[in-house]
Amino acid sequence: MINIRTDLALEAKEMYAEEQNTSELPGVKVENKELDNCIVTKVEVMDEQGSMIMNKGIGTYITLESNLMKFDDDESREEMIKYLKDELVEVFGTDKTKKTLIIGLGNWNITSDALGPKSISKTLVTRHIFKNYNKDYDDDFTEVAALSPGVMGITGIETSETVKAIVDIIKPDRVVAIDALASRKMERVNATIQISTAGISPGGGVGNKRKALNKEYLGVDVIAIGVPTVVDAATLTSDVLDMAIDNLMSESKESETFYNMLKKLKEGEKYQLIKDSLDPYDKNLIVTPKDIDETIENLSIIISEGLNRALHPGRITK
Repeated sequence: MINIRTDLALEAKEMYAEEQNTSELPGVKVENKELDNCIVTKVEVMDEQGSMIMNKGIGTYITLESNLMKFDDDESREEMIKYLKDELVEVFGTDKTKKTLIIGLGNWNITSDALGPKSISKTLVTRHIFKNYNKDYDDDFTEVAALSPGVMGITGIETSETVKAIVDIIKPDRVVAIDALASRKMERVNATIQISTAGISPGGGVGNKRKALNKEYLGVDVIAIGVPTVVDAATLTSDVLDMAIDNLMSESKESETFYNMLKKLKEGEKYQLIKDSLDPYDKNLIVTPKDIDETIENLSIIISEGLNRALHPGRITK
C-alpha cells in the first residue's frame, strides 16, 4: 500500500515500481509519448487488483508534464493550452450534443486551493443561450454550465451534495471537476496537469477527503482535471535530504558508508521516518511555492481555455 501523499497516478505507479523493484504492475497499463516541451503519460487502472496496488479508482489517468506552465508568457501558455485541448478532445469524444457541467472545486479564499474557482470564472458557459433559443445542437458550441460550490467550511454543505442536487436538476451528460492536487515531487508542483476518468475526492490534496464525485454517485461520467499546487513538508524534506546527501557524498569520502546507507532507504521508508519525526511537533505542513498567486492565475487560464476549445469547436482564438 502506497502511504506517501500524492494525487497523481503517475507518481503512485513510480512508487510501487520502486518499492517492488519492477516495471510491471498487475492490472495497470502505461503508455508514454513525448511532445515538444511536454511529456504525456497515460496510466490505465484496468481492474480491482490494479486499483488496490495504485490506491486509485479504476479508470484512465492522463498526465501532462511541462515547464511551460511555469512561464507567464503568451507563447508558452498557447502551446500548453493546445496540448491540454488535444487530450481533452480524446477524452470527451466528438458528440456535440453532450451537455457538460463544469465544477470548480476548492476554497477561493486560499490561493493554493483556488484553481477550481479561478478556472470557472474564465469558462465559457452557454447553457442559458441553448435554453433561450430552445436549441439542442450547434455546429460551433456545446451546452455548458459551470459552478464553483465552495467548500464545507464556507457553506456548511458537502460539495458532493451540492453537485448531486444540480446534476439531478439540470441533467448533464457529464461532469468536469477542476481541483488543486498534491504531488509527491516538488518538481511536479505547478508543472503537471492530470486528467482522470475515475472522478475525484474534493479536499484530497490537503488530506481532507470528502465524499467522492464519481459516476457511481452522480450517475453520469465524471472527468477530473487537476494540477498539484502543494506538497507536504515530509515529502519536501525527503527531497531536500536526497539532494543534501548527494552533495555531502561528493565532498566527503570519510562518511560514504553512512551516506550510502541513507541512500538505500526506500522512498516509503524514508518518508515515514521523516513524517514520524515531524508529526509530534505538528510540523508536517502543506507547502506551496512563493509565487503561487501569479501561478494560479496562469494555470487557470490554461485550464479554462483548454476546456473552452475542447468543448466549443468554434471557439475563436487569437
